[in-house]
Amino acid sequence: MSRITVALMSIIISINFLSINTTNAHANNKLEQAINGSHRSVENKARDTYRHPKATLEFFGFETSMTVVELIPDGLWYTEILAPALKGTGKLYGAQYPKSKNSKRLTEARERLEKDLASSDIYDEVIVTDFNVQKVSNFAPAGTADLVLTFRNLHHWKKSSMHQMFKDSFKALKSGGILGVVQHQLPEHLTWDKDKHTGYLPIELVVKIATEAGFTLAGTSNINNNPKDTAEHPKGVWTLAPSFALGDVDKDNYLAIGESNRMTLKFIK
Repeated sequence: MSRITVALMSIIISINFLSINTTNAHANNKLEQAINGSHRSVENKARDTYRHPKATLEFFGFETSMTVVELIPDGLWYTEILAPALKGTGKLYGAQYPKSKNSKRLTEARERLEKDLASSDIYDEVIVTDFNVQKVSNFAPAGTADLVLTFRNLHHWKKSSMHQMFKDSFKALKSGGILGVVQHQLPEHLTWDKDKHTGYLPIELVVKIATEAGFTLAGTSNINNNPKDTAEHPKGVWTLAPSFALGDVDKDNYLAIGESNRMTLKFIK
């Protein structure tokens, strides 16, 4: 191999390396810009110290070119980060409960989401799809999603509904796709059968259900752990911020605790 050929190969490798680094840097900048954007309220940004959006999304392997599904994006807390980060380069599905003649609460949740998304052109590329905890949901075309995300949702559902959610997520994801789960974590000395009303779930249960749906646990992180949270509160997890179910009663103590202790789990298809 001539010196000229070796030199040319070195130049090509250097160009490719710089191109990859530039792409990664652009993606990181786009995510950081979304997190720090002026469209986010002061109140929502204050939650970053507990929810660690950048570190959490990076742990799940988030990239701005991905097709992402966010389950139950009520309140838009993560949507206001995901939507601008993916806009123009990726795709975001917001999977929300459909309107129901039998449930005013679910209908209002859907209408609230639609109104919130219409409030800014930041969200004009978000695709709203149906998520149903009682039957099969097709919240993205089968085998098309790179990443499905669920943040603090599992405690709202029965075990059978959790099973269905994991199955539907598995179906939506590409081979090698990721399901990212953030959920209030029940301490080992408490039992879910007795303490499920608290809003906390045992990590073993979540892993078991995901595994039964076909997923493999690819990693765990302590990003969203909070050792100050004992999970033993009068009104369960809703005693803590941001709900403060007890109002001003012992509020300073609960402010000092912060938000709940949370598991952060990465599953792969």
